[in-house]
Amino acid sequence: MRRVRPPQAAGFTLVEAAVVLTVLAILVGVGVPSMSNWLLARKAAAAAGFYKEGLMQARSQAVAHNSASRLVLLDNANGQMDWRVDICFPTESLPCNDDSGAWSSTAAAAGADPAGSTGFRSLLRSAEGLPGNDTMALTIAQLGATEVYFTPLGWVDARIATRVTRIGLAPGRRRTGAFKPVAVALTLGGIATICDPGAAAHSAKGCPP
Repeated sequence: MRRVRPPQAAGFTLVEAAVVLTVLAILVGVGVPSMSNWLLARKAAAAAGFYKEGLMQARSQAVAHNSASRLVLLDNANGQMDWRVDICFPTESLPCNDDSGAWSSTAAAAGADPAGSTGFRSLLRSAEGLPGNDTMALTIAQLGATEVYFTPLGWVDARIATRVTRIGLAPGRRRTGAFKPVAVALTLGGIATICDPGAAAHSAKGCPP
C-alpha cells in the first residue's frame, strides 16, 4: 500500500520576506512625507481662516457699534502673529486713528461707548496653536504694517496709508515646497478673502490687486 505524505504548510522564504520588507520600506518612505505635507497644508489653510476671522471681526464690530475699529497684529513666541480687535467712538475733539482715540482694550470698554463700562472689550486671539515660522512663514503687506482700520460703514480707512492689505502664508525654511502658499487679502470695501497668491490676477482663485 502506497503511503501518502501529509501536505506541508506553506510559508515565506527569507527572500520573499526580504522583498516584502523592502516594498513596505519604500511605501513608508514615500507615504510619510506626503502625509506630513498634506497635514501642513491643512494647517496653513486653518491659519488663513484664523486671520480672515480677525479681519471679519474687525469689520463687523465697526458696523455693529457704529464705531471705528482696528485689527492689530501682535508677535507670538512661535514667530506667528496673534490678533486683537479694538473699537473706538470718534468725537470732534478726539478722532480715532493710529495716533489718537479712546480705544477699547481687553480689560476696558472704549471711551464714549454708549454701554459704558459694560460695553465692548477688545477681542484677543492667540496664534499659539499655529505651526512655528520655521515651518510656516508669515508675511504682511504692506511691509512693516501691523494694523488696519475700519470706518463705521465697514470700509477700510484709506486715510491711514501704512496698513495691512494682505497676510501671506508659505512653507518655512525647514519645509521648502511642502505646500502651496496661501494668502488672506483685504479689499478697500473691507472684504477679506482667502486666495492663491500664485494664481493669475483674472483667476477666480487669485488675490485681488
